[in-house]
Amino acid sequence: MAGWPAALLWDVDGTLAETELLGHRLAFNRAFAEAGLPWQWDEALYGQLLRISGGRERIRQFLTEVESTPPSCDRVEQLQAAKQRHYRALVASGAVVLRPGVKRLLRAAAAQGLRQVIVTTSGRSAVAALLEQALPDHAALIEWWVCGEDVPCKKPHPAAYQQALQHLQLPPTAALALEDSANGVAAAAAAGVPVLVTRSGSSVAEPAALFAAAAAELDQLGEPEAPCVVRRGPACREGCVTLSYLQQLLPAA
Repeated sequence: MAGWPAALLWDVDGTLAETELLGHRLAFNRAFAEAGLPWQWDEALYGQLLRISGGRERIRQFLTEVESTPPSCDRVEQLQAAKQRHYRALVASGAVVLRPGVKRLLRAAAAQGLRQVIVTTSGRSAVAALLEQALPDHAALIEWWVCGEDVPCKKPHPAAYQQALQHLQLPPTAALALEDSANGVAAAAAAGVPVLVTRSGSSVAEPAALFAAAAAELDQLGEPEAPCVVRRGPACREGCVTLSYLQQLLPAA
């Protein structure tokens, strides 16, 4: 196992699954409709709103802009609670599935004794809903979660990655982050953690310059029947991201 990352630090939304466009966005819209509000976030608008980390923060900023006054905390909490309820229902229906290669790599890493941690701005209940539906054996694969409510500042701030490294008692360069967004890359890079990016449907239009700190950028992690495409970084001859491929992304000793 020498030379492999000692730990994999997994983002959730957009990295494990296409949750943003197929889950969270629809859940926000259903929460608005349920509250009798006239707004529907299309993909283009939602892509802009994703620059704001966190559901509550996104609701607060949007309402402030469209209503020209900040909403009350109670109103934000009510909308967020409704959104979380609708998100859990969407996930339970099977509308959100893991991206190609995610389950394969999670299990391969666990089989070789690599430690794995969730590092996300998403709330704990949303993470639980996804993992319980899409990855029932997650407790055997992932040892710890850092979620949005666990840190004072969300991505692109490095606090979540710093907390994960503290839990693991590892230096930053011994771990590898898996991300999909510019905010995620910025957070990992600020914590000194090397990053592999697989852009999602919600981050594909973000400027390339915002991903420059990543060690590699691929379209997905890859499956034998659906090989990954390397957009930047070492060639992936197997067509699937393996532990040996991840080893190439760590800084030279």
